[in-house]
Amino acid sequence: MPDSEVYPTAADFEIHGIDVSRYQGDIDWNSVRESGVRFAWIKATEGGDRVDEKFGANWMASKAAGVPRGAYHFAYWCRPAEEQAAWFLQNVPNDPQALPPVLDVEWNPASLTCPHHVPPEAARAMMKTILDAMQHAYGKQPIIYTSVDFYRDVLADGAFMEYPMWVRSVKCYPDVKYAGRHWNFWQHTAQGHVPGIRGYVDRNAFYGSSHDWHQWLVAEAVEGT
Repeated sequence: MPDSEVYPTAADFEIHGIDVSRYQGDIDWNSVRESGVRFAWIKATEGGDRVDEKFGANWMASKAAGVPRGAYHFAYWCRPAEEQAAWFLQNVPNDPQALPPVLDVEWNPASLTCPHHVPPEAARAMMKTILDAMQHAYGKQPIIYTSVDFYRDVLADGAFMEYPMWVRSVKCYPDVKYAGRHWNFWQHTAQGHVPGIRGYVDRNAFYGSSHDWHQWLVAEAVEGT
């Protein structure tokens, strides 16, 4: 493995954000914005019957505070993809000024009801169904979030190269684990701290400069450019 010291650190990037769910409790979004957070991904749904209990409050309050935000769906491999797509569309408002929707794909061995893996071909087919539904409903190309093991098992052969990628890599620079794959967002720690949030929060960096970020927001017609 190449020496990780040759790679940039998260601090080398100009644009930083967070991702949140019910585990962050009540969030003071004005304090989050004032701390320099430039974007947020908010958990909306999981599978075909779960809505994050803080989604509604976070969705409205983050926009009111001026934090560009998008919603994400946590894929559940034991539920038909059509049902999961419909559930996300039912629960996430169509806000043209929001960030693109995100499909979160990872294995979940700790699940009490669906801990097993599905074959790569089945996982890719399910992803395609949900991604297509998201893009059709919201008019923006969705972003794929993934972890190292899922990427290795399902996406490393070049699948979905046309989609923006948000990758988890808390031990090293993404290029070490996702070699050859361009990424747009990097979740670099699950133990971040941000004013306005009690306890830990995931921290993320955008691949690019402030100018690149501004151009990306303009291209996506996101409020807060």
